[in-house]
Amino acid sequence: MRKPVQAGRTAHHTPSATLAKKPLPAGRPREWYVTHNRRLKAMRLAIALLDSGVYHPATADNARIRSTADELGIHPPSDTTCRMVRALIRYGR
Repeated sequence: MRKPVQAGRTAHHTPSATLAKKPLPAGRPREWYVTHNRRLKAMRLAIALLDSGVYHPATADNARIRSTADELGIHPPSDTTCRMVRALIRYGR
């Protein structure tokens, strides 16, 4: 249930406003952090593509994924991340 908005203020629903960021656990190998951040980026991109009407992995080519990343202000994803985005779209069906 939404809280009433005070006069003069607007309600914004952004990811940073709804989820509190927690620091990642220390002491893991570097590859774990790289993979973790890659998965997060792939999930953000897959959600944005699904919201924009891309429901089939075949229509989510690297150029489309990278242009979506540019619109979201995310660094261009690698080929590996693009494959992960397509896999998330495929297996989320």
